Amino acid sequence: MAFPKTFYRWRPHPWHGLQACDGENLGVVNSYIEMTPFDAVKYEVDKTTGYLRVDRPQLTSSMTPTLYGFIPQTYCSTRVHELSPTSKCGDGDPLDICVITERPINRGEVILRARVIGGLQMVDNGEADDKIIAVLDNDQFWQDAHDIKDVSHALIERMRHYFETYKLVPGQPSDVTIPEIYGREHALKVIEASMEDYTEEYG
Repeated sequence: MAFPKTFYRWRPHPWHGLQACDGENLGVVNSYIEMTPFDAVKYEVDKTTGYLRVDRPQLTSSMTPTLYGFIPQTYCSTRVHELSPTSKCGDGDPLDICVITERPINRGEVILRARVIGGLQMVDNGEADDKIIAVLDNDQFWQDAHDIKDVSHALIERMRHYFETYKLVPGQPSDVTIPEIYGREHALKVIEASMEDYTEEYG
């Protein structure tokens, strides 16, 4: 009996072994989820093995308000930096994504399809570290959300607060700024730039 065409003899690396999107539509992207709103520990994919690594306990009492992960086969380098005027360079990581859902998802290491609606132009210690904002594509509760304006301002501000403080060390100034919150059109440019940066870096 032959294996199905989609069978992987070995587990694919979530960054390099999965596609950023299915086809040419950058408006719906594949996302690998590292963290959920239930996590009090910062998890991050290990770039060598592809497994989740414990990065650190959360430094403050706030926890990510949405699912949080990255878009496969993306890379934040020169082109992403050019779309972030106050940054000095890209952060050299895959492009991060925050995915809004109505039903709680309480486990990481899942993949899902997310519909892009906007993003946070975040600069961390001088590096472009954008956070794309999306909704779970087949979540009927969010079926009418197509741009950042379709989401509660309170939720966007909650995301902003989380990222401005999630690396904060008490008694030390923060190196994180979010100079702009942008809509779907600019988010698609950032995704395309990160895919081109990935192709240049990894082929």
